Amino acid sequence: MPPIHSVNDAHDPRLSDYRAVSRPSLAAERGLYVAEGRLVVERVIAAQPTAVRSLLLNPAAFAALETATSSLPEATPVYVGPPSLFEALTGVDIHRGCLAIVERPREPAIEELIASSHLMVGLEDCGNADNMGAVFRNAAAFGVDALVLSPGCCDPLYRKSVRTSMAAVSTMSWARASNWLATLDGFRTAGIVLIALTPRSPALTLDEFADMPRPDRLALLVGSEGDGLSDAALARADHRVRIPMTRSVDSLNLAVSTGIVLSRLSGPSISGTR
Repeated sequence: MPPIHSVNDAHDPRLSDYRAVSRPSLAAERGLYVAEGRLVVERVIAAQPTAVRSLLLNPAAFAALETATSSLPEATPVYVGPPSLFEALTGVDIHRGCLAIVERPREPAIEELIASSHLMVGLEDCGNADNMGAVFRNAAAFGVDALVLSPGCCDPLYRKSVRTSMAAVSTMSWARASNWLATLDGFRTAGIVLIALTPRSPALTLDEFADMPRPDRLALLVGSEGDGLSDAALARADHRVRIPMTRSVDSLNLAVSTGIVLSRLSGPSISGTR
């Protein structure tokens, strides 16, 4: 059982990592990320208990997570303090009363991901943390092996993204490309078929693509909300795929679209059992 510490002072030096909550770049510079909310923290503990540096909980959250915290290494401190402490310490209204400071995982080399993956997602310039977290959650739900992000994407380990993903960012394999277009070329060289999700013509409907023989290895490319995929990324795609919809709507949310397509790419109508 890890040590339990009662805390009341926002200036307590033991809580210094929690002052980075309102400054995500500071947490990243320290090689850390912040997990928030009972279910998210519980899943992070289950997935990577040795990566949890400490917990800060209000009494209600501590009671709810007592079983989960018992699985932490004995050296991992658990701080318990009143609800008023959280905003005074972090500068943010943490109404859930549950935070974990976690060490950021090592990003694998993209070559490692390519070598070991059959179904991948490539995200180009996804700058919205909610969309980023939702895409990771979709990827976990539909059997994606790994995600690759362009340099313009936001940090998947930003607190809001971690929360939206329901901790999927702590379990999925992912890496950020330093040269996006060269990475897409590397996919094709490795025999990975690139599928561009776009409403632009010409494009196959999702049903038309689903009726085709399933490539053994593929990557779904998804662009930013609004602009979509760049012309350069589209030019590298082996297939363009669109989701049919009524004329009253011209597009769907990035994460919703990704989930719809992944549900087909991982389903029995295309791949059988995986």
